[in-house]
Amino acid sequence: MPRPDRAPTLKEIAERAGVHISTASRVLRQPEPVDGWTPSALRVREVAAELGYQRNLWAASLRTRKTTTLGVVMPRLTDGVVATTYQGIEEAATRAGYSVLLSSPPDDLDAQRRAIQLLVGRQVDGLLLSSLHIPGRPFVDSLSLGPLPVLTVTRHADAGLPFVGGDDYRGGSLAAQHLLDRGYSDVAIIAGPDHASTARDRRDGFVDTLRAVSVPLPDHRIVRSDFDVSGGVVAARTLLDRGGRPRAIFAVSDTIAIGVLGVARDLGLTVPDDLAIVGYNDIPVVAQLPVPLTTVRSPAHEIGVTAVRALLELVRGGDTASVRLPVELVVRASS
Repeated sequence: MPRPDRAPTLKEIAERAGVHISTASRVLRQPEPVDGWTPSALRVREVAAELGYQRNLWAASLRTRKTTTLGVVMPRLTDGVVATTYQGIEEAATRAGYSVLLSSPPDDLDAQRRAIQLLVGRQVDGLLLSSLHIPGRPFVDSLSLGPLPVLTVTRHADAGLPFVGGDDYRGGSLAAQHLLDRGYSDVAIIAGPDHASTARDRRDGFVDTLRAVSVPLPDHRIVRSDFDVSGGVVAARTLLDRGGRPRAIFAVSDTIAIGVLGVARDLGLTVPDDLAIVGYNDIPVVAQLPVPLTTVRSPAHEIGVTAVRALLELVRGGDTASVRLPVELVVRASS
């Protein structure tokens, strides 16, 4: 037994668990295998927990030149979708034996550059970037990243990096097809900010699906906006507070759609009789609104989990392909 005034050694753990010291060392430094721990590995971990063993990560990093830390740059963490994606990131990293260093700067390139430089200086083993601006390639090329594995999550931004996100083009197409199936041809889109590839891909899927069946969408029916509720309010007033308003609106985020619902209420419009609305992401609140929102569900948590798995494959020296996870339409009362 180790003395209570010092930490147990690997040799003591191995002897008590009945395994070779190399086996104990391997079990205590690796993440859980996909097919689970063997009985002997479980015994090692149980003995280590009983004896209060804590791995010396600092010493291990000196030997391996790895910090078992991932850097994440994720603006707009107050957004529910972004927060859910980060939850998936942290859960997957923890399961793999990694810690996460998070920086949540404003959604502008100068702030993101400073955040990236800070994390690179902390010698993270890999980097997840969630909010690059279009075009992302020049920005990435301007960074001093060396061989550091980098993956983009949610927004690919045409950066030429491995990417994990939802199939946003498909999501925009689903929204358009739904409105067409319901008989709407007099439609508009609140398209989000120009710098976000998520917004652009959703817009393109929507517009291309309408164009394929010769439904016109004039330029004045494509309105840019911020991603938040106030952005939806401003854009909705542009479309609705005048004559010739559309019969249906696709908003490229649920928060934008909530702003549209507020403007419709203020103008005395009934949803969906006077105005149909479709959002995007399926944040929890939209199912509980006075008029529950039809929306495209994006797998935010799964995106975070998948992004960590893909990044760790790069950290291990492997390759990874970009992944666009499936999205689905959730039909409720607003359309």
